[in-house]
Amino acid sequence: MSDETLPATAGIGRVALRVADLDAVVSFYRDVVGLAVRSRAAERATLGTADSGLLELTAAPDTPARPDSAAGLFHTAFRVPSRAALADALARVRDGWQLSGASDHAVSEALYLRDPEGNGVEIYRDRERAAWPTDDGGRVGMVTEPLDLDELASAAGDERGASATVPVGTDVGHVHLEVTSLRSARECYGDALGMNVRQETGGALFLAAGEYHHHVGANVWNRRSTPAAGLGLDWFEVVVPDAGALAAVRERFDRADVATESVDGGEAELAVTDGDGIGLRVRVAD
Repeated sequence: MSDETLPATAGIGRVALRVADLDAVVSFYRDVVGLAVRSRAAERATLGTADSGLLELTAAPDTPARPDSAAGLFHTAFRVPSRAALADALARVRDGWQLSGASDHAVSEALYLRDPEGNGVEIYRDRERAAWPTDDGGRVGMVTEPLDLDELASAAGDERGASATVPVGTDVGHVHLEVTSLRSARECYGDALGMNVRQETGGALFLAAGEYHHHVGANVWNRRSTPAAGLGLDWFEVVVPDAGALAAVRERFDRADVATESVDGGEAELAVTDGDGIGLRVRVAD
């Protein structure tokens, strides 16, 4: 790592959404995605695994829906630690929801769906890194091919445990954004935050700390043209390993003339807003 890039051990932390119907959205992420409800109040809920919060939900019933033109969330991608856990996720979806897609990306196998308010959700598992295709420049060669769902369902076998919840080790592997400009996304998440470009193709940009396939995706497929607004993504979080890495991030944002703020008055987390009005937080790992 240099002072210009994130450590390879950095990754995505929590994702925060503003929702109109908190009860319905909590039920979806609990019963379909399989997250555990870690805390619940009248206007807020935190969901995740037995040992980690992954999703923050805030009730905002008076907030208008996200405009069709607005930048924002494409999907939150929950990464499960095994193929058996992905097969469990498929069973939950088939029991109580509907897939919007399923793909083999060569680096991963992924299920796609939408929550009750239209927020995109991916549930995926990574293949072993040694199997990831790369080009001569070291960039990853992700593809989109059909995923054989019947074969996936049968893969659980004797390894399959209780299908009601995701296992410990599940995290948010990446966040995929709809942006108005790939150039602006590269300037924020690449140049300033310090992620590496891992693939750029077909109106999409994929960036990561180290050599992961991607921690942040950005696309212009739906021609979003106005800043983020309304319900949906409030902010998402990148977690860095130590205070030195956070200080380097703050310095890069300062050089890029991007204003940073401390979160809750502390020194272990900062907040910025990208060029599309999307909230980003960067914090030191617990």
